[in-house]
Amino acid sequence: MTPLITTITVLCVLGISLGQVLFKQAALSMHDATAWRDWVFNGWLIAALALYGVTTLVWIWVLRHAPLHLAYPFMGLAFLIVPCLGWLFLGEPIRIPTLIGGALILLGITVTAHAS
Repeated sequence: MTPLITTITVLCVLGISLGQVLFKQAALSMHDATAWRDWVFNGWLIAALALYGVTTLVWIWVLRHAPLHLAYPFMGLAFLIVPCLGWLFLGEPIRIPTLIGGALILLGITVTAHAS
């Protein structure tokens, strides 16, 4: 993959990861999850869905320009990025096994990227 495609791929992963934090914030902001108004007028949910929509369109562009076997492993970065964003923005704890797992995922992505 070219540096440009790699950069855009990582930006897609960041967008998906940030979307997860927005979804969590949307869930936390709901007073009554059975009320349709809490869903329709939830700004966090609208932002998350919009971000997911844009990220999906960009991801399709990435897949036009990169082999799936090279692009898709980058999505594994979300398993490290999401907990870090949860810690940073939501005050959620990060556990050592999460960091170890993230390091192993990074190693796997590195191996996959260099195997082509």
